[in-house]
Amino acid sequence: MGTFSIWHWLIVLLIVVMVFGTKKLRNMGSDLGGAVKGFKDGVKDGGVKPEDGTAPIAGQVTASTTAQTEKNTIDVEAKTKS
Repeated sequence: MGTFSIWHWLIVLLIVVMVFGTKKLRNMGSDLGGAVKGFKDGVKDGGVKPEDGTAPIAGQVTASTTAQTEKNTIDVEAKTKS
């Protein structure tokens, strides 16, 4: 009673295919494969150190970007409703 035979797993597989359909399962499989590939590429690229003189990585804050954002900020005072 504690172990599952091959017949139990075949019945579960049949129910899953009947509920989701083969097309949706194929799409989910390809999406999962793409996500895993993207994750592997991201991990691989994350280990590479940038060379001197290269452009900063997207989303990376540098001294020049902080200076530009400080010029574009506006100071305002919050007023409370009474």
